[in-house]
Amino acid sequence: MKSGTITKVAGPLVIAEGMRDANMFDVVRVSEQRLIGEIIEMHGDQASIQVYEETSGLGPGEKVESTGIPLSVELGPGLIGSIYDGIQRPLNEIMKVAGTNLTRGVDVPSLDHNKKWSFKPSVKTGDNVKSGDTLGTVEETAAVLHKILVPNNIEGTIDSISEGEFTIDEVVAKIKNDKEVKEIKMFTTWPVRNGRPYKKKLSPDILLTTGQRPIDTLFPLAKGGVAAVPGPFGSGKTVVQHQLAKWAAADIIVYIGCGERGNEMTDVLNEFPELKDPRTGNSLMERTVLIANTSDMPVAAREASIYTGITIAEYFRDMGYTVALMADSTSRWAEALREMSGRLEEMPGEEGYPAYLGSRLAQFYERAGRVIVNGTEDTEGALSVIGAVSPPGGDISEPVSQATLRIVKVFWGLDSNLAYKRHFPAINWLTSYSLYTDQLENWYAENAAPDFMELRGRLLALLQDEAELEEIVNLVGMDALSAPDRLKLESSRSIREDYLHQNAFDPTDTYTSLKKQVLMMRVILSYYDKALETLNKGADIELIVNIPVRERIGRFKYEAEDNIEKEFDSIESQLDSELEDVLKRSEDFA
Repeated sequence: MKSGTITKVAGPLVIAEGMRDANMFDVVRVSEQRLIGEIIEMHGDQASIQVYEETSGLGPGEKVESTGIPLSVELGPGLIGSIYDGIQRPLNEIMKVAGTNLTRGVDVPSLDHNKKWSFKPSVKTGDNVKSGDTLGTVEETAAVLHKILVPNNIEGTIDSISEGEFTIDEVVAKIKNDKEVKEIKMFTTWPVRNGRPYKKKLSPDILLTTGQRPIDTLFPLAKGGVAAVPGPFGSGKTVVQHQLAKWAAADIIVYIGCGERGNEMTDVLNEFPELKDPRTGNSLMERTVLIANTSDMPVAAREASIYTGITIAEYFRDMGYTVALMADSTSRWAEALREMSGRLEEMPGEEGYPAYLGSRLAQFYERAGRVIVNGTEDTEGALSVIGAVSPPGGDISEPVSQATLRIVKVFWGLDSNLAYKRHFPAINWLTSYSLYTDQLENWYAENAAPDFMELRGRLLALLQDEAELEEIVNLVGMDALSAPDRLKLESSRSIREDYLHQNAFDPTDTYTSLKKQVLMMRVILSYYDKALETLNKGADIELIVNIPVRERIGRFKYEAEDNIEKEFDSIESQLDSELEDVLKRSEDFA
């Protein structure tokens, strides 16, 4: 054990001398209380350590010991359904040891080393295997089949493999190569700052369906893609992430509460076990890992929580699963970087953030992707990352938002004005964008509708026209508009209120299939096209905008999935007959 002595304590930063034998990013134990820290800078024999626990009461002269290993996580059965702090300590186990007050220096294993799991081999003695191959499976929950993989850099022939009940510390298989026989257990450790290897990265050309209309239709996220959700307080970032956790086409959810307020994280911890998983009907926690790092916990642990979360997500990706990671919020992590940078007396960048802010964010987001994972067979896994950003006052010109936008391909800009109008999700359709749209064009044509992109383009064009017409209305009033422009405004209102507004608490409206999204777009655009045709034949605009069928168009989103085609046909025939009636009445009146 390499040890040194504390010379300075400045908040979460501890400086120790006599650490010549230690390495960068080694985990250290600080003082008699054995607080967990990590070396982030070395100058000769002097180490700068960021401590992941409260440092009050520490002083010069106390001992620091290096463990000689980097900050790592335990990966194996027992992850799913767990609630961890930023350095992968299970909060439930800490409570058993320390009570409700989180005491310092508590050391509990990340996984349960006493529980027995039922291991079923997938290979037999004599089979050749290499890194990433599945040795066997453990049914961790009803929703997740946990695959025990051949660890990295190990290949050879199966010397022996056992079936039965084992703890994660017991040997379940032995792999023999030319030099030695390796014993394989059901768990492994991995340094959090290193991305897990894979064979090949694939193009992001498959949609990660979410059932959220503004996202799937206008600003889609590809499987293995990265998205940012910036927005001011109260604009619905957390609700958007809850909806994505519940409805996105992902097998595993990893939710990181990174420096969020304690009450918000409490909501997540209370709600997730209560949320019903639409896939299985059981608790959503049966396919979720939660990492809770609240704003009153030490700031340095925010960085650890981000890396801990994405390493666990990569582990499940390597099993061939589609994983969605929610980080709420990366702004709090950036604030922790700013504090540590200030205490290290580094040259500050814009607004006091470190000059390396952009590269740190990029290192995190680039670990997302749709990949061919290691192993004999070409198995596909995907890790999509959705990062919430909390810019002060909703001002996205600040450095964290700008650095994030330079990296991510999808921007769901939440708007406080829409939130105040109770329009949720409050994604502003004029400022948001997705750079995956072109790559997803063929996927939409094959899986949704051949003309999906055309319908989407028309919706966006109408919304853009509405924004320009609103300026005229604000200046000179509605009466100054021509009849076709008034029809544009009415149709755009229908897009906004009937299509883009989605009620997360309505059992039918909370999720919309792509098939239903297509029909909803068709019915709104059908009204616009047919009404415009009727208008050009001389019909009265007042009669056109007030036809009764518009009420049914608005309520179409509450129609059950098994009845949508019948309802669509019924609305279309009512629309035709009512517009004919309007034209007749207009001619009679003329």
